[in-house]
Amino acid sequence: MNEYVPPKVWTWDKENGGAFASTNRPIAGATHDKELPRGKHPLQLYSLATPNGQKVTILLEELLAAGHDAEYDAYLINIGKGDQFGSGFVSVNPNSKIPAMVDYGPAEPIRLFESGSMMVYLADKFDAFLSKDIAQRTETLNWLFWQMGSAPFVGGGFGHFYAYAPTKQEYPINRYAMETKRQLDVLDRQLGEQEYVSGSAYTIADMAIFPWYGGLVLGRSYNAAEFLDVGTYKNVLRWAKQVDAREPVKRGRCVNAGNGPEDEQLHERHSAADIDKVLAVRKARGTV
Repeated sequence: MNEYVPPKVWTWDKENGGAFASTNRPIAGATHDKELPRGKHPLQLYSLATPNGQKVTILLEELLAAGHDAEYDAYLINIGKGDQFGSGFVSVNPNSKIPAMVDYGPAEPIRLFESGSMMVYLADKFDAFLSKDIAQRTETLNWLFWQMGSAPFVGGGFGHFYAYAPTKQEYPINRYAMETKRQLDVLDRQLGEQEYVSGSAYTIADMAIFPWYGGLVLGRSYNAAEFLDVGTYKNVLRWAKQVDAREPVKRGRCVNAGNGPEDEQLHERHSAADIDKVLAVRKARGTV
């Protein structure tokens, strides 16, 4: 293979191949006019059931299960079709990444983008899953921001080169596999000392980390469980199975799902009954 020689000035090659090549671009802003739909609830979510999207829907379902008035409407943003570049979505999230949310409850609507910001906002709004004790709150936020800063190396790095790049290349796969395994080891050591990521209580840190690292060790991400030898991370596996068994987690993972059999998908969520219907089908088939 010939060595790549970078040009003096990089230029965008639309034909660079790989998954998402048709929507990736080096500039921001809207590509087309499209208003976002709006349902009846104050909280309006625009997302997709990727790990970053699941983080927020899991929290919303956990809040509802705990008795909080956190009802929401959720609408599918199909990133493969470029929905994230519609003018309405860009007005909520200028970075054109899912998830995005608007809270119409306050006198002036509040826009929210970046999943970590959304989780802190919702935890504070409903006073749940984030301690008021300054030391414990900080420890939870330590791990939330660890996930925010680390996961791009897993998704954008390992996931891209292992599963989505047009060709498999040894150097980038080895580089990002090493970093992914280092992160799993960080988490495994932490979970060897306590039940949940930031202590004895289940928090937004667990909800944020689970779709990424829990998904990896449970074999849901990139078809890479054997390659990464995930069985060696016994503490992460114990925790992932524990979190995965929670009913609100199952419910949150359903929302804005766009893959699989049609009757197992849930493009939009407007009430608990929408999830109930999909979960009933999944449970009957053993695909929960």
